[in-house]
Formats: sequence, structure tokens, C-alpha cells
Amino acid sequence: MLKNNLLFSMLILLSSAVFSQERYTDPVFDEINVETLTYATKDGKDLDLDIYVPQADAEIERVTLIYVHGGGFSGGERNRENIQKFCTRMANYGYVVASLSYRLTRKEKPTAFGCDCPSSDKLNTFYAAVEDVQDATFFLIENRHQFGIDPQKIILAGSSAGAETALNTAYQPPYCYGLDSGPVSFAGVIGMAGAIPDTTVIYNESAVPSLLFHGTDDQLVPYSTAPHHYCKQDKPGYIILHGSHTIAEKLHVLNTPYWLHSSCGAGHEIASKPLEDYFDVITEFCYIFVVKGDGDERHTIIEGKQNTEKYTPYNFCTE
Repeated sequence: MLKNNLLFSMLILLSSAVFSQERYTDPVFDEINVETLTYATKDGKDLDLDIYVPQADAEIERVTLIYVHGGGFSGGERNRENIQKFCTRMANYGYVVASLSYRLTRKEKPTAFGCDCPSSDKLNTFYAAVEDVQDATFFLIENRHQFGIDPQKIILAGSSAGAETALNTAYQPPYCYGLDSGPVSFAGVIGMAGAIPDTTVIYNESAVPSLLFHGTDDQLVPYSTAPHHYCKQDKPGYIILHGSHTIAEKLHVLNTPYWLHSSCGAGHEIASKPLEDYFDVITEFCYIFVVKGDGDERHTIIEGKQNTEKYTPYNFCTE
């Protein structure tokens, strides 16, 4: 009798543990289906996305995350091992996740995306990538019933060039897709070492909750406001970009929730590091700031030694 009571108690505890898990805060789905689809065809080439969908899920309107890979607009793939792992983990938490390819307009160009690439070409590169992400978003919204997507709860995320693309895409006014639920804004954006060329695009109607990862000593994409790649003013590729710190300041003025995650002394490696090392920060942002809509202003500082003379006009980490 004692043995039966003990077994019953253990089953009750196990059952309570299972049912206490919650979508978007815990990994509640083991089986994830991955499908590759073409969302657009441009310049004679198919642009594909991989969509990760939780199986055995009764929910018909799920929060969705779109991930944009990095690679300097000349390389990178949507299905690298670390990206596949990240997308699968997010789908385990109940999200629909799409990782997409986009036009790599600087591929095989001798000036790449550095200081010899004319600034006008850099801006056109941004615009082309933004257009592709917008097309992928439209594709997902059109097929929302098939994949169980809530069009009002789509989060953009990206690393490096993908972060620049995600940020430039997210800070747009609501777009009308003809939905009964009304115009669509992105529900949030996650930038991993990203920047934008113009902060005036962020205003009351375009600002969205933002999670901004950046290293203070990023040698390619400035943490605050500085030339892209720190190019000299006489170089063709000289263009001022506004990184995570400056974006956070603008969001503060607009009273829009943000989470600035600064790594003191870190460089451009922060473009990929959060996918694994700060995964819990990403899931917390998605749940608190987007799912619950309870975001605030946060600044997490990862300690390190900042090179203030080379990269920034003052020390962000000790002010």
C-alpha cells in the first residue's frame, strides 16, 4: 500500500511539472517540422526560407520570429548549423520560426562592403535586403493559416548585416495587408551588432520594442554613432551609422521599451554570440516585451575593458 501511494505521488508530481511548463517560457514541443519554401524570385534566382513549426500543437495563431543571417551582404547562409540550432530551440518554445535567404548584392564585388564600397552602393544594399525581408513577411502573412501565424506578433531578428537589415525593416510605419486585425507593425526587433543610417526613421508610429546586442569595441558596425567600418572621411565607403546605443537613446526619448545589452570591450563577435550564449535573454525579451507587452527600459552591461580611444568618444561602460 505504501509503495502504491509513493508511486501515485510521484506521478502527480511529474504531471504537475509537465503542465506547469508554459509556451514561450519553456521548451514544450519536442517535434519540429522544417520545410523549405520559395517566397520570391528575383534576378532569375529563387529566394527561399526555412520554416520551423512545432508539431502536435493546437494553437492556430502563434508568435513568429523571422531570422536574417549575417555575412556582409556577400556571404552567409540561412541554414548554418548554429542558425538551425537556434531556430529549432525557439520552435521548441512554441514559436514559428523562419530563417531566410536574401539578395547578397555585394557577393563577388571587388570592393565588398568595406571602405572602398561607395556609400550610395551601401545604402542600395540596405534597401534591397529590406525589400526582401518585407516580401518574406508578406509571404508568411499570406500563408498565416497554413502555418498558424499571428500577423500582429511577428518579431524580426538578425546578426551583423542581418541585424542592419532587421533594424532598417522593423522601424517602418504600420503596413496595410488588408487584414481584419488592421495594419501590421513588427511586434519587436532583435539586433545583434546592427545599425541604421538614419535615426529619423524611428518615431512614434514606427518605434517597436527592441533588444539590442552590441560590443562597445565593434570594429565594423559602431556601437554608438560613428563611420561604418571606421572608414576615413576621404574613402568612398564613408557613411555614418547609428548603432545600438544611439538607437536605445532614441527609443528612450519616444518612451518605447528597449533592452540594450552592452558587452564592454567586445568586438563584432557579438553578431553571433547571442544565438547560444544569450539565448535566455532572447526568450525573456520575446515573452515579456512582445507576448506579454510588459517591456520596460533595461541596460545589461557585460563587464570588460573598453578601448575608448579607438572606438568611442567616451566610456559607455563606466559613465
